[in-house]
Amino acid sequence: MRILPRSIRTRDTLIAAVLAVLVLGITAVGVDLAVRATTQADLLQEIQVAARRSSGGVRDGSLVTPIPDDTGGRILVQVVGPGGHVLDATPAATGRPPASRVWPPAAMRVRDFVECRGAWPGRECVVVEAIRATTAPDSVVVYAWEPLPSYLVNGLLEVLLGTGVLLLAALAAWITWHVVGRTLGPVEAIRAQLAEISASDLSRRVPQPSGEDEIALLARTANATLDRLERAVGRQRQFASDASHELRTPIAGLRANLEDASMHPEDNDLRAVVDSALRDTDRLESIVTDLLLLARIGTGASAEESIDLAEMTAAEIARRNFALKIGTDLAAGVVVRGVRMQLVRLLGNLLDNAERYADEVISVEVASRDGHALLTVTDDGAGIPVADRERVFERFTRLDTARSRGAGGTGLGLAIAREIAHAHGGTLRIEDRDHGTRFALRLPLHG
Repeated sequence: MRILPRSIRTRDTLIAAVLAVLVLGITAVGVDLAVRATTQADLLQEIQVAARRSSGGVRDGSLVTPIPDDTGGRILVQVVGPGGHVLDATPAATGRPPASRVWPPAAMRVRDFVECRGAWPGRECVVVEAIRATTAPDSVVVYAWEPLPSYLVNGLLEVLLGTGVLLLAALAAWITWHVVGRTLGPVEAIRAQLAEISASDLSRRVPQPSGEDEIALLARTANATLDRLERAVGRQRQFASDASHELRTPIAGLRANLEDASMHPEDNDLRAVVDSALRDTDRLESIVTDLLLLARIGTGASAEESIDLAEMTAAEIARRNFALKIGTDLAAGVVVRGVRMQLVRLLGNLLDNAERYADEVISVEVASRDGHALLTVTDDGAGIPVADRERVFERFTRLDTARSRGAGGTGLGLAIAREIAHAHGGTLRIEDRDHGTRFALRLPLHG
């Protein structure tokens, strides 16, 4: 099993180097073949002129001895008889053995080829053209040849190309190493900062580079996530503090009553002690029930369904016995999707709040507005000051003595209602009104 390097920087550098070697190696092979082909073609073109001039002189008897050489000995020419004897040659080729043993047949008077002699490092290769002067059986053969450049024979060209491939591959690897290092530098800084962030200090943020690339977006997303986490932990801590305070009061009252009855049974009315204990127990049960509901809201633990708001509202109003006058305006066909029990609880909390603070009339409306379902619950009570309209949705918030523990509220009703609204993709807010209070719930329409 092959194990790749764990570092992205090392892995990318290795891949870049391998790819560079492959691509540049193929290119080098192509260059080598092209150089050889071009050089041989150029040499062949030069020796063809000398060979065919000498062959023409043999046929018409005008060839002089020795064969004239205007190339300074660069191109060598020989006229060889059928027995392999050199009959004539250029001055530089005089006294040499025949250039080649290749003897062109009558059917193929001209042969072009490369022939090598000797062993490395003294090896020599030449480009040869052999021309049979005539088709007669005893025709002589004219050989013209020129040596290939040494760099094509001793491997120097391949060494140079190979060295170039390795140097360019090393350059590509070096560039990749530095580019990837600079690219991953912010990622390492983000990782190091995240590693130092703990639940006890969520105020720190990762460094955020400028630009709109993926790393900048990653840093922004990480900071946004840390923002949400810090707010959530802050709410959790505040909630735990408030919950412990709210639970401590009924528990303390219950314990005091029971200890007093236990220490002085003859001085206490057992029925009154039991009634007081039951009231404190009911309050504890209400708080715990609301806390559990808050923990479940938005977790997806309950199945969603299509709900007609008008039908649900009419059923909830019919189930209750109101001491006040109830006015309704329920438009049919306003359908939302959600958890029925949670939406019923939301409506119930709004109705409880309106019944507690209304003077005479409660109005409930269901309508469709601007692509949203609208449910409003309005009372004609004293109303809520503008400065406190957001505070009432905070957990365990009570604005006045009317909202005291003696009134029976846990301080969680409106907080639960807003959490349910947000969990269903909607909003719950208090709208402006000359007299009284209007709670407006907006949810996305379904279908």
